[in-house]
Amino acid sequence: MATLAKGGRTNTLGFIIRALGGIPFLFIGFRLYGVDEMGRFAAAFVIIEVFALVCALGEKRGLAQRLSEIDVRDNDAKDTAHTNLVFDGMLVAFLCSIVACAILLIFPRIIFPSGTNSDLDTLMIAAIPAIALTEILLAAQAYRYDIATTVRARAIVEPWTKSIAVAAFFFIPAVSAGGIALAFVAAVYGALFTAAFSFLRTYGLPRNWHPRPRYLWRITRRAIPLIGADAIERSTRLVDVFLLGQFASAGAVGIYFFAKEVVSVPQKLKTSFEPILAPVITKNLKIKNYSAIAAQVQQVGFWIIALQSAIALALAIPGEAVMGLGGPAIVGGTGALAILLAAEVIASMAVVSESVLVYIAKKRNLAVSIGIITLQSALTVLFIMLAQHWGLSEGFKAAGAALALFVALGASSLIKALILKALLKAPVNNLRWGLVWATGPAVVVGFLSTLLPEWMELVLGIPAILITYGVVLWHRGFGEEDRVLFRKNVAPVPGTEAS
Repeated sequence: MATLAKGGRTNTLGFIIRALGGIPFLFIGFRLYGVDEMGRFAAAFVIIEVFALVCALGEKRGLAQRLSEIDVRDNDAKDTAHTNLVFDGMLVAFLCSIVACAILLIFPRIIFPSGTNSDLDTLMIAAIPAIALTEILLAAQAYRYDIATTVRARAIVEPWTKSIAVAAFFFIPAVSAGGIALAFVAAVYGALFTAAFSFLRTYGLPRNWHPRPRYLWRITRRAIPLIGADAIERSTRLVDVFLLGQFASAGAVGIYFFAKEVVSVPQKLKTSFEPILAPVITKNLKIKNYSAIAAQVQQVGFWIIALQSAIALALAIPGEAVMGLGGPAIVGGTGALAILLAAEVIASMAVVSESVLVYIAKKRNLAVSIGIITLQSALTVLFIMLAQHWGLSEGFKAAGAALALFVALGASSLIKALILKALLKAPVNNLRWGLVWATGPAVVVGFLSTLLPEWMELVLGIPAILITYGVVLWHRGFGEEDRVLFRKNVAPVPGTEAS
């Protein structure tokens, strides 16, 4: 638990830095380039991410399990085996990425349903291998409990490079029209180089390594359930943008993308614990310590939903002021923003449950995930078509897509939590009454802040909501076991390091 707290604390700090770095990209992108231009970028971005996740072969979580299975007593030999194994995964991921890039180059309509902003937009396809390889490198570092590299790559280099570059390219006439795409590509390769530098310092270059086609095929086949789980989990956050791109205007996609990027702030909190949760869980699975796993799921699940609820309240209550940062045309997506924030809160249980199910019930988890994304896709199309039939605005189409996501994620959390509870034979619930006690006063403070001018809502209202929620939760919802997340020096009890 001390290891989880330390890793989660480090990554949560990184998440805050990442959020601060990502906000300028949104503000600059929508203000300088426009809603339609950002909408076209969003439609391409979601496809790039899904292809990259598939090419990463589920190594974000699968790599920890494969590294744990290496049983070599000699430390030097073990280190060599670990390094060679990571390079095996990277080779397969790179080959898959080349195939994916070729497919998108042949069929560009897949990622550009509403056209492109510039011929330079095609360069976005080159981001696929960078994203896939970065996932593997960061997973390898996380196995060694190095979460700081993830923070540097994902929270500092990537968002800040994107924010700075999108502004710089706008003022260069030769590439101005493709500035958004170029900034995105520069950011993902910056993250790749950052991760590679740390990886080489930790693991070094492979020794006596050479490609083994049969083994590479075996690990690819073994990774299929993880690939499916990762791709589908991420696709639940992307399919709505994709379907909006097919059935609505680029403007509607732009509005929705702005809301989604704001919501990525609490969404990233879930991933704050993923890098460190995987190696801890796999090591407990190896010794069949199911009670420890259940305790970890409950504890981490509560930490996540507590932090997410605070941020969701702080962004949803002054929602119009938050959306107004992108310009007057974006304010129509305030309803979508509120629904999306609620969806991310209820999704926390599904994410934490899945972090265990991908190891002990791969096929069952994949089947549930397929059913959930099918439900979401059907509801998204239904709600968008209803909005068109009734002649509603683009903001209502965006809200319909958000509502479909809310229903799907709620169903996913309930089903996966019940499956995990049955398999571990222990409770995994992450809800507590302290969340209710903290929410009430925060809502009152938030409502009062909406009476202020918009700039004061943002500058004073958001901190006031967070402080009120935090103070009440600390005194009414947190026990000693919860406060370990906020303590820097925590020593595990002797003999319990694995749990």
